[in-house]
Amino acid sequence: MPNIGCHLSISNGFETIGKQALKIGANTFQFFTRNPRGGSARKIVQGDVDALLKLMEENGFSQILAHAPYTMNLCSAKEETREFALNTLADDLRRMEFLPHNLYNFHPGSHTGLGVEKGIEYIIEALNKAMFDDMTTTVLLETMAGKGTEIGRSFEELKMIIDGVERKDKIGVCMDTCHVFDAGYDIAGDFESVLGEFDKIIGIDKLKAMHINDSMNSIGSHKDRHQKLGEGTIGSEAFKNIVTNKYIRNLPMLLETPNDIDGYAMEIKTIKSYFN
Repeated sequence: MPNIGCHLSISNGFETIGKQALKIGANTFQFFTRNPRGGSARKIVQGDVDALLKLMEENGFSQILAHAPYTMNLCSAKEETREFALNTLADDLRRMEFLPHNLYNFHPGSHTGLGVEKGIEYIIEALNKAMFDDMTTTVLLETMAGKGTEIGRSFEELKMIIDGVERKDKIGVCMDTCHVFDAGYDIAGDFESVLGEFDKIIGIDKLKAMHINDSMNSIGSHKDRHQKLGEGTIGSEAFKNIVTNKYIRNLPMLLETPNDIDGYAMEIKTIKSYFN
């Protein structure tokens, strides 16, 4: 069966989020490390974390994914914004060691006029400062739709970042289906070719997780508007091909569709049905 879950709120603690995942049929989940618009992170209670780790072990959870706040822009033209982002990244990675051997995902950022090369230089610099030798977390760069001055709209841009990171065994990619489609990759018509391009440029071994989202927009729109599965321009048949692909089927797959809990439960059930 697939490793399928969705984004859930951490507001009531780690054990609670694990129980909520089980209730909707999930065996993984995603959560924000702190308020998605920035700010301080909640205090970690060791007993609460231990309860989640026990629940995950007993119920065969795959790796879970922590998502950085949207305000974390490592490549902004503003020095104070970059400094805030670096401090957030470093703090998050230290805190992730309470949940060892899991995944940490972030949007590479927007260069806000500096240019792609300078933006990537800043991202690499920040990652090399924040990552540390004995960390167990794998840091994931998310594929982006390419709106505005976003970095990460192409596999080539992500490759440039990975090439500059010193701890290459701790860096990977989370592919967002909505984002790559909006960036111009035809995952609806020829997912195999997109994966082949990813493998040629980055290496399929660096693909560590998937965000499973339909899109409200046409391919190459560079707009990033998520839609419920099967109700967007990617479509149900494409998602069946995507999630059952031999390179994808065992990865953690996280839904970020515009849904409530009941809607996520239905989508998780649908994804599982593709494996019957």
